[in-house]
Amino acid sequence: MNEEKVKTTAKILLGAGLIFAGIGHLTYARKEFQAQVPDWVPLEKDDTVLYSGIAEIALGSALVLAKENKAFVGKIAATFFTCVFPGNIAQFIDKRNAFGLNTNKKRFLRLFFQPALVYWALKSTKTKH
Repeated sequence: MNEEKVKTTAKILLGAGLIFAGIGHLTYARKEFQAQVPDWVPLEKDDTVLYSGIAEIALGSALVLAKENKAFVGKIAATFFTCVFPGNIAQFIDKRNAFGLNTNKKRFLRLFFQPALVYWALKSTKTKH
């Protein structure tokens, strides 16, 4: 498989993951996602989860469909992952259990996944120029 096919597959998988997570925000995992909303966010936790779910579905769809502007969409996705990182930090600091992250070690290890998502978004959408 050539590099472009690998990148396209990675981009589509990331987009599908965002769509799946966004659906979870709006439906079956709302309480779990609320555990990641820092107390300092000036919106109700449920509203924050709903809005971020809509954003994830839109962003995931854009990643799946992007062709001409994929590098731009990848930068938006990387920015989104960076913006939600404080939620992961809050979950660790406040010792909030969600998604099976029920120990400090698990919550701490989860922190390393967010930079991987940023890298994934940028690398899978990078153009050759």
